[in-house]
Amino acid sequence: MTDQVVLQAKGLTKRFPGVLANDKVDLTLERGKILALLGENGAGKSTLMNMLYGLYHPDEGEIWIKGEKVELKNPRDAIDRGVGMVHQHFQLVPVMTVTENVMLGSEVTRSGRLDMRAAEKRVLELSQQYGLKVDPGATVEDLPVGTQQRVEIIKALYRQADILILDEPTAVLTPQEATELFRIMRELTERGVSIIFITHKLKEVLAVADNIAVLRGGRMVGTADPKTATQATLAELMVGRKVILKVEKDAPQPKEIVLRIQNLHVLDDRKQTAVEGVDLEVRAGEIVGIAGVQGNGQRELVEALTGLRPVEKGSVTIEGHDCTHVTPRQVTELGVAHIPEDREKHGLVMQYSVADNMVLNNYYQTPYASGPVMHQEAIDRHGTELVEEFDVRTPSIHTVARTLSGGNKQKVIVAREFSRPTKLLIAAQPTRGIDVGSIEFIHNQIVAQRDRGVAVLVVSAELDEVLGLADRVAVMFDGRIVKTLPIAEATRERVGLLMAGSEDA
Repeated sequence: MTDQVVLQAKGLTKRFPGVLANDKVDLTLERGKILALLGENGAGKSTLMNMLYGLYHPDEGEIWIKGEKVELKNPRDAIDRGVGMVHQHFQLVPVMTVTENVMLGSEVTRSGRLDMRAAEKRVLELSQQYGLKVDPGATVEDLPVGTQQRVEIIKALYRQADILILDEPTAVLTPQEATELFRIMRELTERGVSIIFITHKLKEVLAVADNIAVLRGGRMVGTADPKTATQATLAELMVGRKVILKVEKDAPQPKEIVLRIQNLHVLDDRKQTAVEGVDLEVRAGEIVGIAGVQGNGQRELVEALTGLRPVEKGSVTIEGHDCTHVTPRQVTELGVAHIPEDREKHGLVMQYSVADNMVLNNYYQTPYASGPVMHQEAIDRHGTELVEEFDVRTPSIHTVARTLSGGNKQKVIVAREFSRPTKLLIAAQPTRGIDVGSIEFIHNQIVAQRDRGVAVLVVSAELDEVLGLADRVAVMFDGRIVKTLPIAEATRERVGLLMAGSEDA
């Protein structure tokens, strides 16, 4: 091992009951470099990183850090050797301040008391040194997602980490926040920090990585140079087949209005106006995409349309039925399918099996129940059919949902929502945090719904996704729809200006 190599995995293997998660995986990270680790959901990326961080113990193989063979019994062992990890779901205490979160577990004391002033000074020094703008005294729950991520990075640097593992760091970020994160990553590497960057987003890999490694089916199947690789070659390496990255669809055949929103006003959790005077129509056989930087009222709009949030003022009709103040079950029974933004909070019951999650919205109907009596055989048969039809990668229909990868959790929701008669589909962030193969599959399913005559409303923070799927684009800014454009007029530049609040676009 040379001085330039700071971390190396040699033949790492990890087995779980019925699953070979990692099979003799080799990985090399060099000092001051960004190594992008690509792979489909379930390819073994998280398992590999959890071994490098001491959360899992390998069944076979070796881990070397800075020239020394190590046995990581727990994350503290990894931290002590300069390894820090920023998880996809942040490990922060919302009600505590930035400084309190950063020093938690590494408290500074003076005369037997917490030395908050010294900790706050160190947080400020780190934030200034690496361009991580953050207020040490701010309460974490009041911070935007991008700033919370900076807190996680500062937390690792505070513990003197010079090897950073970033697990899907852009999955919850706006494009602007992602660009800022890449600037920070470059700043870190220029100061000698080495980074493993786990992502599904091929464009990001090509923009920021120094080296690329690809996992498939638990095995390391290849490496690539970002200077010569393309999105197409990386996608094929990940999935093992050619992947169509562009959404293929025929011209729409819009018919009658299915969803009509008039002068809609909705409040956020703090009782402030989040949606203000929105007017929108979606017709059968068309896809309307809502573009906008996250936090401009999209979440509150979707929750109001699906009965998850009360409407303050205005009206919502579906095929002429007034749905302004209805429950989620009533919305479902009107033929509305909903892919929620937060799949774990609103899309699945995590401790339920795959089969039981497939009938969450119609478990009380025949053939799955007779009165209070559930028919598990019918539920299991339905689950088996959908797992096969929608390519859900699960050991069994009885596997609990929380053990599935992100892409397979999303496929369970898509299978459930698309497997019953639907008039309106509302899809919020339908491909957030999932791999390129699953994205292709879900996009094709959404287009297929449109072609069956379903009215489709897609809300996404990914501008490429909106422009790829939509027949019309409605741009949302500051709680309002500022303009609706036919797709032929919705250029990236024009929509980007509208998303930033420009009135001249």
